[in-house]
Amino acid sequence: MARQVHYNAAEHIAAETAKDPYLRPAFPLRQRIARFTWNICWAIFYRLSPRPFHAWRTMLLRLFGAKMGPHCHFYPSSRVWAPWNLICADQVTAGDGSEIYNPAPIRLGSHAILSQNSYLCGATHDFDDPAFPLIAYKMEVGPYAWVCARACVAPGVNVAEGAVLGLASVATRDLEPWTVYAGSPAVKVKERQRTH
Repeated sequence: MARQVHYNAAEHIAAETAKDPYLRPAFPLRQRIARFTWNICWAIFYRLSPRPFHAWRTMLLRLFGAKMGPHCHFYPSSRVWAPWNLICADQVTAGDGSEIYNPAPIRLGSHAILSQNSYLCGATHDFDDPAFPLIAYKMEVGPYAWVCARACVAPGVNVAEGAVLGLASVATRDLEPWTVYAGSPAVKVKERQRTH
């Protein structure tokens, strides 16, 4: 199934903004101000908060528009690029150094885990367009899925329920439910026992 672009900078930023298309901003001014404000909040109140203060960090994410279920555990050095594009069910975990780059909405299912230094990449650039605009995709990590330490999920790729993306692996295609993947690019290694 072809990935559907959710956001294309070329449709939101006028060509007159800059003569050189590589110098055009990727987002409207309002969103850039929101990101600037969130970055200050992250640096002062989120990143420096004590490790067990998960409820505090959840509250900060909610203040910036995230939809967060109960008992989410986002650790102090986890990064969320745009909280207003984050939708989490209950008991979602984002480990130290994990990063959610979400210019478009990213949904994390119940009990989904993003381990240390994992990376969900929600955008890229249209390299076939001379203007090289940023394009972003909606993504989903299903319930009970696990993106292991240092693993990366490419733009527009979905991780199905119960799927596991192994250590330092790179998912370039959708992952099937209750299946373990490893490698770069990730390939199916085995089925995972269904626990729910």
